[in-house]
Amino acid sequence: MRLGLAIADFTVPGGPPAIAGVLRSVAATAEEAGFSRIAVMDHLWQVPAVAPVEREMLEAYTTLGFLAGATSRVELLTLVTAAGYRAPGLLAKAVTTLDVLSGGRAWLGIGAGAGFNAGEAHGLGLPHPPAAERFERLEETVQICLQMWSDSDAPYTGTHYRLGRTLNSPQALRRPHPPILIGGSGEKKTLRLVAQHADACNLFASPDLPRRLDVLRAHCADVGRDYDEIEKTVLYPLDPGRGGANINNLISQLNYFADIGIDSVYGPVPHADQLTPLQLLGRHVIPAVAGL
Repeated sequence: MRLGLAIADFTVPGGPPAIAGVLRSVAATAEEAGFSRIAVMDHLWQVPAVAPVEREMLEAYTTLGFLAGATSRVELLTLVTAAGYRAPGLLAKAVTTLDVLSGGRAWLGIGAGAGFNAGEAHGLGLPHPPAAERFERLEETVQICLQMWSDSDAPYTGTHYRLGRTLNSPQALRRPHPPILIGGSGEKKTLRLVAQHADACNLFASPDLPRRLDVLRAHCADVGRDYDEIEKTVLYPLDPGRGGANINNLISQLNYFADIGIDSVYGPVPHADQLTPLQLLGRHVIPAVAGL
C-alpha cells in the first residue's frame, strides 16, 4: 500500500511570508519519510470542512510546480481539479508542464466539481453549471487531455468544447501519458467514467466503500476493462496521534482498506508543519503497510 500526503491547510505560524518555507520543509520531510505522492486541493477558497473560507488557500498548479522544485521523487497531483475551472487545452498544458519540469512525476487528478464549489466559483467568476453539464464537461476534458497526449493534433469537437488543433509540444515525459485519477463516488456517472478512462479512482472512506468498489467492478465488466488495472485510492486522515498514540489504530484501518482492495490512501496529516507527525508516519506506519 502507498500513502500520499494531502496538503489542505496553508495557514501556518508566521502567516503568508512563512508559507513557502513551511511548505518546502513539509514536502522534503514527507519525501524522506517515504510518502509516494503529494496532493493538493484544487480550490481557490478554503473549504468549510477544513477552516473558514477566508483562510489561506494557494492555487493548485502553481503550488505543484513549487513542490516539484522542492522534491525529487514523490509524484504530484490535485485531489481533484474541477473540470470546468480551466479550459481543457490549458489544463492539459499545465499538467504536461508539471510533468516535464518534475522529471515525469505528474498526474492529472480531476472530477466534475462538487456542489460546494459554487461559492468560490461564483465569487471569482468561474463556471459552475448544473451537475449534468459538469459531468459532460468532465468527460470531454478527459478526452481532450488524452488526445493532446497522443500522436494526434487533430481538431476536437464536442458539445461544450471545440479545439482547432490539439498540438502539445513538448509532450509529457510519462508515457503513454500522465496517469489520470478521477475523483468521486457517483455510481452511475463517475465510476463509469473511471472504468472507461482512468488509471485510478479516489473514493471517500465511507461505510459503503466496499459497495462502491463492486459498482466499479461491474462498470469495468460492462466496458471490457480489467478492474485490476485501475488503482483504487481513498481519502482518509493520516493522524499518528500525539506522540504516536494513534499509530496502531491507523495501521489497523489501513489493513482494512487493503483487505477490501484499496491500493493507496491519501490523507491530511494534522500538524504536518511541525514535521514530527510526518516523521512518525515514516518510521512506524509506512513500513508497516508497504507490503499490503
